[in-house]
Formats: sequence, structure tokens, C-alpha cells
Amino acid sequence: MIKKLLSLLFIAFMVSDATGQFGGKLPVIVAPKFKKDTTSIKKFGAVPDGYTLNTKAINTAIDACTKKGGGVVLIPAGLWLTGPVVLKSNVNLHLANGATLLFTDDKSQYPLIEANWEGLPQMRNQSPISATNAVHIAITGKGIIDGNGDAWRAVKSDKLTASQWKKLVASGGVVSEDKKTWYPSESFLKGSKMTNPGQLSPEKDAAFYESIKDFLRPNLVLLTSCKFVLLEGVTFQNSPAWCLHPLMCENLTVRNVSVKNPWYAQNGDGIDAESCKNVLIENSVFDVGDDALCMKSGRDAEGRKRGMPIENVIIRGCTVYSSHGGFVIGSEMSGGAKNIYVSNCTFIGADIGLRFKTTRGRGGVVENIFIKDIYMKDIPGEAILFDMYYMAKDPVPLSGEKRELPPVVFKPVDETTPVFKNFHISNVYCNGAAKGIFVRGLPEMHVKDIVLENMVLQADKGIDIQEATGISFKNIKIISKETNPVIDVVQSDKLSFENITYKEGAELLFRISGDRTNTISVSKTDGTKAKTNISYELGASEKSVIIK
Repeated sequence: MIKKLLSLLFIAFMVSDATGQFGGKLPVIVAPKFKKDTTSIKKFGAVPDGYTLNTKAINTAIDACTKKGGGVVLIPAGLWLTGPVVLKSNVNLHLANGATLLFTDDKSQYPLIEANWEGLPQMRNQSPISATNAVHIAITGKGIIDGNGDAWRAVKSDKLTASQWKKLVASGGVVSEDKKTWYPSESFLKGSKMTNPGQLSPEKDAAFYESIKDFLRPNLVLLTSCKFVLLEGVTFQNSPAWCLHPLMCENLTVRNVSVKNPWYAQNGDGIDAESCKNVLIENSVFDVGDDALCMKSGRDAEGRKRGMPIENVIIRGCTVYSSHGGFVIGSEMSGGAKNIYVSNCTFIGADIGLRFKTTRGRGGVVENIFIKDIYMKDIPGEAILFDMYYMAKDPVPLSGEKRELPPVVFKPVDETTPVFKNFHISNVYCNGAAKGIFVRGLPEMHVKDIVLENMVLQADKGIDIQEATGISFKNIKIISKETNPVIDVVQSDKLSFENITYKEGAELLFRISGDRTNTISVSKTDGTKAKTNISYELGASEKSVIIK
């Protein structure tokens, strides 16, 4: 009886790894199923003229549907203006072809509520679409959900043309003293000058939060502690901050969606799956202003206290255009990340292709990450990046911006020390990047136990490894414009290079640096095609390298 009931409520996706590419069966993702009963929002008085505010009609339709045991709430073709919409259990919000759900730019319609932002409990404006503790919910169809995000976001002048900047400034708002940033209002500017102004604390009263209300931008879709969730077919666009934010959800399926934000959109992430379990994201397109496919699990002490990793994730068949990163883990990963499988994805114009970022203070263990069949073109930064010195800046410096390397300082290892380990990345092909591979760990905690194999990387610079242990590079063709050196190794150990090919006539194949560098193995690699095979610097010696 129980089995029969469950079969009526949901369908399970048991994804078999028939080719053995990930070593067995993938996680089981369970998607919702709904009653066929369909109710149009027109029945509740909604008007599709782009002027009438339909907040009450839409939410009343959802409430009526869930009270009847669930079904489909239909948004027909038309331009439907609304304030915040709250999804309820057993409801499929379905947008017909030609339907646009447009969220009002009247910020007074969005009350301040206790929520979560970048891994911390925060006061925020209510999200345009939200759900909390709901089960069996969905947003489906072929329509568009537009968050009217341009009314909320700050914009940097360096990210616009001169005419675009002039038009934006003339529209109203406030410009910073250095004339480099436009803010929507004085309220936003006030909040931007504070450190974590939205963070919940006893000394902040309602009047304080109201004074910086415009700064506390909402995510377009916020789903908190929900189970059996489906997002399918819809275009999500123009979000005030992150587009899709499933938080502590279980059994999440995202399929055939388009996620769009202007490339200049500050915090315009595509999807941030945070502390979720059992996630499938497939056959979707992302063109956004920040990280695209991003895995998170809370920030610093709050994330460790929550103790909920992002785990059991399948991502496949996705395409990413403009973004700060194609597939990303971090930097808020203090609850950990594990058992993530990514395959058959294309990144075109993403600042960084595969981006793994953290910093001291986060803590958290990121492990068991399996990635294969990744195709990249025109990557302004690194094709593959492991960075434990994340600085919360754009991955590619803006014009005239100067950055300095972090100082080499050993710090004690404790619960605040982040860990990256046990990654397997294969079959990566990149046509155009600033750098092929960059690995940068901490002196006290190296990036470790990584396999990188079967790659062809065309980039300005080759491979750069700093503070790493147990990294295997196998069957990698690196075609770099700069060849002095092709591969740079600093303060790293137990590295294996097998069958590495490179541009003939390179100035220097390997530069080995640092007195802590040792046990570097090189095999099946022809060093004679370079003018110099290996050089040793800063305490490294010939004893550091074993040539087979």
C-alpha cells in the first residue's frame, strides 16, 4: 500500500552509469508528480496587461490549489505583473508558451524577511518566488520569469560602454565619489559602505534594515528546505541577485531551463545549489553575470555549524556562456561538498571553465568530484583553476586593476582550514584561455590527490602548480603561446607527469622552484623538443625530479 501511494506521488530516476565512466551507479534523484487538475490564474481575477498588479490573484490561486490536494496553477500567455509569489506543496506553477511573469520594480512590494545570503543568515527583501518546507513543487512550461533586476543592481562603469554608462547615470540613482560605480539609490549606497549590513544581530532594529532596504537584494527564486522539486523548461532572467537558489533542498531536478542575466550583473549567478542533497541539473543553458553552475554549503562558522554538504549531484549536458565560472565549487563551502558528477558540458566565454575556490577561514572538505567531457572556447582566465586564496573579486582583473600575489605564510591547521582532495578530471578540450591549469593551495594545506588526464589545452600560458601534493597529469597536450616555462612547479611534491606534449621549440619545459619541492616524476615525455628541459630555482635541485 505504501509503495503504491509513493508511486502516485513521485517518480524516481535511477541513473545507471552503463559505460562505467564514473565507476558505477550515480545518485538517485526523485522528481515530483502532480495531479492533472489545472486552474488558471485568470479565474482569480489576474489581468495580463503588464500594468495591473496580480500578486493577490496568483497567490490565491496557489493557496486554493494546495488546499485541494495540489495540481497545476496555469499562467496563460500574456504579460503578468506581480509582486512576490509563494509556492506551496503539491503545486506545479506552469507558464504557457508566451507567458511572462514580470516582477514589479516597486520595492515596497517586497517586505524585509529573515533569509540567507552568501552562506550567512541575513535580512533580505522577500524573493520574487519562494517556498519554505514545501514538498512536491515545480515551476514548468515555456514561459519567462523576469525579476526586473536592473532596478536593484549596482553597475560598474568599466563593464559598460561610454554611451551605456551615460544613459544609466541619466536614468537616476547615485554615482560613487570615484565615478566608477552607479547605485540605484542612496539606500543602496549606504548599505554598500558597510560590512555585512544585512547580517542578523540583536543591535540592529527594523529601522536600521529599512534604511538600507535597497541594498538587501533578493534572489529571484529561493527554495528553502523543500523536497521533490522540479524546474523545467522555463526561462529565468534578470534577477536582482542570484537567479536560482535552492537551499537545503532534497531531490532537486533542473531540466531544460534557460538562465539569463546581463554579463555586468553584480552577483548575477545562474544556480547556487547550497547544502542540497540529490540534485540533477541537465540540458540547460546559462548566460549570466557571475558563476553559472555553482555548488555551495554555507560560509565560515555558520556553514560549519549547519554541517550540511552539497552532495550527490549530477550535472550533464549544460551550456554556459558569459559567467565568472562554468562549473564552480565555493567559495562558501564550509559545510563541505562531495559526490559530484559533471559530464558533457560546454563553456563558451566563461571567465574560468572549471573553478574551485576557497580561502582560509572557510573550513570544509571538498572531495569525490568527478568531471569528464568538458569543451571550452574563449576562456578569458584559466581553463581549470584550484585556488585556496579566493579574494572575492572578478576572476579576470578589470582594466587598470593591479593585484599582488599572496604572501607565503604557514598557519595552524584547524577547523577553519579548507580542504580540496580527490578530484578526477578527464577529457577536457579548450580552444583559447589565458592559462591552461592553475593549482594554488595553502602552505599548510595543499590541494591534493587530483587526477588530470586526457586533455588538449590551447592557452596563452601553460600549467602553473603551487603548494600541491599528489597531482597526476597524464596524456595532456598543452599548446601555449608563452613557453618560458610551459610547466611551472612551486613548493609542491609527489607530482606525476606522464605523456605530456607541448609546442616544439619551447624555451623551457619545466621550471622547478622551492626548497619544499620534491618527488616530481616525469615519464613518457620528450624533453628534447624544448630548448631547455628543466631549470631549478629557489632551493630546488635535480634530486627533486625523477625522469623515467
